[in-house]
Amino acid sequence: MTVTTVGLTLPQLGPVVCATLLRDFAQQAEDMGFEHLWVQDHFLYALNQSGDYGGSAAAQPEVYRSVWAPTEVLAAVAGWTHRVRLGTSILVGGNHWPAPLAARLATVDRVAEGRLDIVGVSVGWSVEEHIAAGVDFGTRGRRMDEFVPALRACWGPDPVHHEGEFFRIAECLMNPKPVSMPRLMSGMWSGPGLARTARLFDLWNPGSLPIVTVTQMRDAINAQRDPGLPPVDVIYRVAMESTAGARMSVHQIAERTREAAVAGFEGVIVETNFCREIDKPSDWLDILANLAPVLEAVE
Repeated sequence: MTVTTVGLTLPQLGPVVCATLLRDFAQQAEDMGFEHLWVQDHFLYALNQSGDYGGSAAAQPEVYRSVWAPTEVLAAVAGWTHRVRLGTSILVGGNHWPAPLAARLATVDRVAEGRLDIVGVSVGWSVEEHIAAGVDFGTRGRRMDEFVPALRACWGPDPVHHEGEFFRIAECLMNPKPVSMPRLMSGMWSGPGLARTARLFDLWNPGSLPIVTVTQMRDAINAQRDPGLPPVDVIYRVAMESTAGARMSVHQIAERTREAAVAGFEGVIVETNFCREIDKPSDWLDILANLAPVLEAVE
């Protein structure tokens, strides 16, 4: 029987974030019994945005004007905590190159003594970020097809070697390795993205889509899955306040978490970065303190 775990996104967006808040939030979450802590990945706020924001709003939310970098945040939290597991939900493939990313994540895992459990990766939506990173936005799907095996190769046995259309890693030694191979989680929703999830990934993050829809899509992913591989499981996301401003009470979050557990999902992530009442660090810690009923929902 699947025991659904509950985790939290770390404070990462907006002007309130500071080192003291990150430390206090992570330690309080660990003390309360949350199982995992997560980061996301953006590095600029386009003043003239191309296309639509990739979430549930027409424009990128204002809190994205300041985003703390994901691997650096995880490294700090790894040093401030002892038990809670760590993950990325979601790193944008176009913001990174597999070999240096593999080294940074392996270092985080070593600092955390093996607690970097899941690395989530997706193709991203921001044209401007891809341009700034020197990556062709139009090739992001094909690039992801190669990104995953290149990343896994860097964490595998030495000598490491990869030769492809987008990435060339000459035969080399790459250390440290992670304590154990992190599982990879997809954040892709398109038809090609779901097929890619079935081929290359261990887990899927569907955001906050209705649970019945997620169940159907998960089954469709696994229908495309190599029968010799374990089924792809789900890490579901629940936002206390969505990027479009839709609000959920703690009771509603607890009920959605209970529904995710009934559906057999591996985990739930509670998102608080977009809550409009956060004006100071203590506001964020008050929100966290009130989330205890969400943990009780899966006991």
